[in-house]
Amino acid sequence: MLILTRKEREKVIINDNITIEILGIDKKSGNIKIGIDAPKEIPIIRAEIKEAIKINNLNANSPIKRDLLEKLRSRIK
Repeated sequence: MLILTRKEREKVIINDNITIEILGIDKKSGNIKIGIDAPKEIPIIRAEIKEAIKINNLNANSPIKRDLLEKLRSRIK
């Protein structure tokens, strides 16, 4: 992992086609506002959202859920 220190309005360029810019720093809350400029074909997603999707997909495919679905199907028939 590359670790950098950046100030407001400073940028990082990745592979000549992705630019990350520090847009603002809220010293009170510690939040940092960043802007990412990348080609449309490169997906950009927050890590916590990706993790939630992963967990949701695993849960949807679990054997327990399939058993419940089969029981429900048998009641409908």
